[in-house]
Amino acid sequence: MKKLHALLLVLTLCVSVLMRTPSGYAAENAEKEKLKNRPARAEQFMDWGLGLFIHWSMDSQLGCVISHSMVGASDDYLDRFINELPKSFNPQEYDPDKWMKIARLAGVKYVVFTAKHHSGFCMWDTDTTDFKITNTPYGKDIVRQYVKACRKYGLKVGFYFSPDDFHFLHQQGHLIRRRVPYCYVKNNAELRRYDMKQVKELFTEYGPVDVCFIDGSGAEALVQQIHRLQPDCLVTRGEMPTPEQKIPEPMPGPWESCFTMGTQWHYKPTNEDYKSGMKLIEMLIETRAKGGNLLINMGPKPDGTIPFEQERRLRELALWMFINGEAIHGIRPCPEMREGDLWFTRKGDTAYVFLTGEKDWSLGERREFELKTLRATSDTEISVLGQNSKVVEYHPEANPEARFSQKDNVLQLSVVRAQRIYNNRKWPNPVVVKLENVKFIDD
Repeated sequence: MKKLHALLLVLTLCVSVLMRTPSGYAAENAEKEKLKNRPARAEQFMDWGLGLFIHWSMDSQLGCVISHSMVGASDDYLDRFINELPKSFNPQEYDPDKWMKIARLAGVKYVVFTAKHHSGFCMWDTDTTDFKITNTPYGKDIVRQYVKACRKYGLKVGFYFSPDDFHFLHQQGHLIRRRVPYCYVKNNAELRRYDMKQVKELFTEYGPVDVCFIDGSGAEALVQQIHRLQPDCLVTRGEMPTPEQKIPEPMPGPWESCFTMGTQWHYKPTNEDYKSGMKLIEMLIETRAKGGNLLINMGPKPDGTIPFEQERRLRELALWMFINGEAIHGIRPCPEMREGDLWFTRKGDTAYVFLTGEKDWSLGERREFELKTLRATSDTEISVLGQNSKVVEYHPEANPEARFSQKDNVLQLSVVRAQRIYNNRKWPNPVVVKLENVKFIDD
């Protein structure tokens, strides 16, 4: 018996040592390893430049802030919100193909859609709750149609997911509120299990997902599950800076600024103050010059259509991007991001100069610019994106050739607006000059 005990002790010690070898230790602690965005995918994200955020849920019928009207609401309001409002949500005009056609034309490379916002209403056919789109008169899985349309038009698929869930907290008997312990999945085990099931559905039943925006604190368990289920999926919020309603100073690595077109993420039928198309373009230029991506939000109407005011701005952006998208996609920031009203991006030794602040530039008009941070070389070439700089319509005598000259420490540019874009022959939005084979003084 003593020999048997001694043998068992030896075997136990051997197993213990084996478990603490590198391979054994890794197996024991696999669940504790922190997974992150793959560097190659993060680098690709920096190429995309422009994304479309879409905030849409069943409370778009009210034209209220998405989800947050549940906080501080009376029992009667919550009862009608949860039990009555889904009964009237029937977006018969929902056509994600139309959404993606406009997005692609506008130069959008990736889309992020609210699969579940803080209210807890699910826009897919989840098995976890009846508070979902397939339990409405519409009855169809909106997320599945969205994913299909993204892939059809070559756009990256993104999900927004809120780990905070007001409906679930209400069912638990909690007062719906923010920033108290029971709201966070790290403190609420039942909510964590519930969210984990929903994340598993989204990342196993809809094919490859390119981007996920986790909008809640203390949701590391959900982020890790996404990385395990789909290692190529990029987690933006939750893993990289995603400032809202502001463009920060330049930061290393990938980041994105998220902006509404007006003041609200959700559809707002009245009392809205929209940014101009020019403002959106200038925001995109500044964000890209600083090395980030711009995620511009669209809030569809309850019937599933794009509000007229938002479509107008997307189409103004589309025209500008049709001409100048080369300077926005696949670029990196320059050593100097700007000189006055002139912003820069680059691809290798090619620099793009955004001529902002130039109001009502008339067709055929020549304007001069000076740069101190760039140097021409013997191989430098200049062009204006979108135009051949050979012809001005109805003016055969004109010479619209773009020119440059290097004088001491100043690079002088001479540029003509030679492409007719609007009938009044004036162009309010930034012109982009392409300079090939140039050097930055700080390189």
